Amino acid sequence: MPEAQTLPTRRPSKRDEAWRYADIPALERLGVDALDTWQEITLAAGETRRLTMVIGSNAPELHRIRLTLGEGARAEIFASNIGGDYTRVEVEVTLAKGAHFEFGGVTIGGGEAVREFVTKTVHAEPEATSNQTVRSVHWGTGTGNFLGEIKVVKDAQKTDAAQDFKGLLLEAGASANAAPQLEIFADDVKCAHGATVGQLDEGARFYMAARGLSPETAQRLLVQAFIGDAFVELDDEAEREKLLDAALAALEGAAL
Repeated sequence: MPEAQTLPTRRPSKRDEAWRYADIPALERLGVDALDTWQEITLAAGETRRLTMVIGSNAPELHRIRLTLGEGARAEIFASNIGGDYTRVEVEVTLAKGAHFEFGGVTIGGGEAVREFVTKTVHAEPEATSNQTVRSVHWGTGTGNFLGEIKVVKDAQKTDAAQDFKGLLLEAGASANAAPQLEIFADDVKCAHGATVGQLDEGARFYMAARGLSPETAQRLLVQAFIGDAFVELDDEAEREKLLDAALAALEGAAL
């Protein structure tokens, strides 16, 4: 009989690291049943699947996706997380031999909302690859999180896995958090992760202002260049523009 789900807690003795930065009161509004709802996707050998997502509203949202990739399969997920309330996208991936997982995500917004991506990537067989690129842009007291766990099992030689997180804080009260985790049991692998958090390049903003661009236009262009990295691997121009436009729309009307 499956174990009953329980909501995460902040109590140190029972804290689940995958929920370390989550908005627990917002999860309580969603209710424990939300934890049981997964979108299950299985790809056969050589199959390719892409998901593009614009998510977020003025109510809490939890999106959970579980992917199982056959030999040589490829799965891509690209998402703009623009929630006005707590919004979490959680992805679990298991990769067979030679499979590839690509993830590109942007969290963006102000207010008090927490917006996060959480991934667990299991390299279960040799020669699989994965790449994850996340960009976070926040202001007010908004928070952007990325928790990325990579597991490489004992026989998954020739694994190549990478994660890259960058946060951009437009106001002092905003925050961005990255928690990469690597668990590697094979010895012939390439696994890399990087995380940085900073502010807008004031030199670039001054340069644009000196050439007649308004502060709002300069900021939009700089943010667009920053978040564009998350969607570089998306080769559908229309879908890429949809995700970028949704993310940049969050900047409209922001008093920064």
